Amino acid sequence: MTQRERMEAGLVYNPKDEELRAEQQMRLEIMYDFNATRPSEEEKRQKLMKEMLGGMGENCYIEPPFRANWGGKNIHFGNHVYANFNLTCVDDAPIYVGNDVMFAPNVVITTTNHTIDPELRKDMLQYVRPVHIGNCVWIGSGVVILPGVTIGDNSVIGAGSVVTKDIPANVVAVGNPCRVLREIGERDREFFYKNERIDWENLR
Repeated sequence: MTQRERMEAGLVYNPKDEELRAEQQMRLEIMYDFNATRPSEEEKRQKLMKEMLGGMGENCYIEPPFRANWGGKNIHFGNHVYANFNLTCVDDAPIYVGNDVMFAPNVVITTTNHTIDPELRKDMLQYVRPVHIGNCVWIGSGVVILPGVTIGDNSVIGAGSVVTKDIPANVVAVGNPCRVLREIGERDREFFYKNERIDWENLR
């Protein structure tokens, strides 16, 4: 079994394998070009994003700088995904992002883990688990999402949270480790901040 096959099977593997490193290097070159674009080069950014990511729907935007150790190859965006500054993805395994998702600045998503056993860890061996983020999710500033996590549709992850386990749909979750604070409900359709009301009649 090759190291690539071991990686894709979720087994412990050696990321220093020459075949893996060669492809990784090629992908990182595309990411470098993306990060070197000027703000006015929107068309060029979109073209490079399509080359860079494993999949991308309509109207997606990443604010450079963007970091991914496979250059985004294993990242799959739905439609209308927005990522603010410094999105960092350890994308040795797939990261699936649904439609209408927003990432605040300095979010980290990692699919990779090292072994607890020091004998294996000193050789930098690792294993991977995919991450799934549902539709219409908002990930707050400085959130860290760990390997194997699924976040359900419509949920909000509060700033600074460390998401170690699955988060269900339609909730606000915060903390380290991240826990469900409450469900999203009718009050959220009436107030946008504390007791400040949403003026729906002027929005549409």
